[in-house]
Amino acid sequence: MEDPFLGHHSLPPPVHMQGHEEFVVARILDSMVEYTVWWTAASLCLVVAICTVSVFGLNTLHSRLGPSALGHGNSTYLDDHGPPPRKVLPFPSQVVYNRVGKCGSRTVVLLLRILSERHGFNLVTSDIHNKTRLTKNEQMELIKNISTAEQPYLFTRHVHFLNFSRFGGDQPVYINIIRDPINRFLSNYFFRRFGDWRGEQNHMIRTPSMRQEERYLDINVCILENYPECSNPRLFYIIPYFCGQHPRCREPGEWALERAKVNVNENFLLVGILEELEDVLLLLERFLPHYFKDVLSIYKNPEHRKLGNLTVTVKKTVPSPESLQILYQRMRYEYEFYYYVKEQFHLLKRKFGLRSSNTNFSPRPEFVIPSPLETEEPIPEDEEQDDEKWLEDIYKR
Repeated sequence: MEDPFLGHHSLPPPVHMQGHEEFVVARILDSMVEYTVWWTAASLCLVVAICTVSVFGLNTLHSRLGPSALGHGNSTYLDDHGPPPRKVLPFPSQVVYNRVGKCGSRTVVLLLRILSERHGFNLVTSDIHNKTRLTKNEQMELIKNISTAEQPYLFTRHVHFLNFSRFGGDQPVYINIIRDPINRFLSNYFFRRFGDWRGEQNHMIRTPSMRQEERYLDINVCILENYPECSNPRLFYIIPYFCGQHPRCREPGEWALERAKVNVNENFLLVGILEELEDVLLLLERFLPHYFKDVLSIYKNPEHRKLGNLTVTVKKTVPSPESLQILYQRMRYEYEFYYYVKEQFHLLKRKFGLRSSNTNFSPRPEFVIPSPLETEEPIPEDEEQDDEKWLEDIYKR
């Protein structure tokens, strides 16, 4: 007899029926087989439906945002959760050159423009050339702008040391160059008045408000009669670039001096001496090859030498011994810092097998104006655009 519960598609009943128990077991097994077949079919349909909806959803999102939005962080997800972490580069990817005025920075900036094109790093400059002291908000804003620059970058500006970690940023690698303090002062004094070998008419325009008696003021009179330009705090110039933005960094004294030394040791990869610029460039090439590879060969290029010699300040004269002694006393903290940096620089040179021409420090500086071939004078930042025209076709390869 046909079983009304199993139907014609069911498995045949057991051949040997041995009571009600065997009948129940057979029906249970048949039901399990049917349920398994149904569940498998339903699951496959559900998977197909989910995949279809997912693909449609992704295509819709891509068409609305576009590939650039997904790739460059313009989606609302990235707005809410922040950008993805930057790729960690195998070399210092954040370098700051807070260049000291009248210490060869113009020469180095010209070299950096060539090197950035050759090596592909991001050279970040500033249009602000005369503001080295910043308020807290200005520090935060500048640090934010620097930190978000495309890496690897090298940022350069005349600005006193900035503590990035104080504002939650990653502390970059710092580099800088200084020179004999009195030579730096004399270079600035005469440059403001008479310019360089490109013609003094440039600086007649640059300092139009300077009166004739001020322009031709004898340097000895300025020093001996204690004119503001030749006395403190104007003479306290180099140390604040390393001390930082604290108000006491602008006050000549031990506090600013010691803080500057600490920052040199803890935050600066290299502080070089302009009087030994070739060795500075050689060490920079060794420490930061991704930025400074081939810098020495470019610097020694005759075309670059010719441009550099044009920026030497003209009409420089050496003050009298009495005036020099007064200057030295007024700048004693600057000289203590200069000698400290010079000693550290020579130790570094010896470590890498470079000889120093003179490692014995005298109690008083040798007041010698370097020749054009020894020290190339920088150009003020507001004249950079004119000088870049000279380099348009020289170093292109």
